[in-house]
Amino acid sequence: MTRIRFLDPRGELSAEVEAPAGERLLDVAQAAGQPLEGTCEGQMACSTCHVIVDPADFGLLPPASEMEEDLLDLAAHVSRTSRLACQVYLSAELDRLTVRMPGVAHDMTGR
Repeated sequence: MTRIRFLDPRGELSAEVEAPAGERLLDVAQAAGQPLEGTCEGQMACSTCHVIVDPADFGLLPPASEMEEDLLDLAAHVSRTSRLACQVYLSAELDRLTVRMPGVAHDMTGR
């Protein structure tokens, strides 16, 4: 199980949940009531599930694909540790993950 801490845009804890390996971060976040739209329903065709991963946890995740990096270029408030929640799958080795909501979802893909 992975313990996931969701922070609001100000960095304050908004939810803390546990989820099993294999779950997609977008699905876990939406089930926890987090404001991630996921307009493309996780098909990596928009940037409305953009989250900012805590720097201490960022290195625990596999690197983003080139396509994910390209979509992040279209998201608002991107940081060095930004990811698309639809592309983050929890692994058995991942025991913790802290992510912050960016505060604004701006999808420049036209969706």
